Amino acid sequence: MLVVKRIRVRYRLRGCPVEKRAAAERAHEHHARRCPVHQSIGGCVSMTTALEFV
Repeated sequence: MLVVKRIRVRYRLRGCPVEKRAAAERAHEHHARRCPVHQSIGGCVSMTTALEFV
């Protein structure tokens, strides 16, 4: 039986203009509160996200 204990999500934004990065970081900060998957299983599974500009 497979048991999921942890989920790690990495967002890689390629070609994001410097003037838009602050907006992308703000959106990333609110991601967990707005994500239906995180709301459904966030209490049972450790979920982390990372934002990377490429």
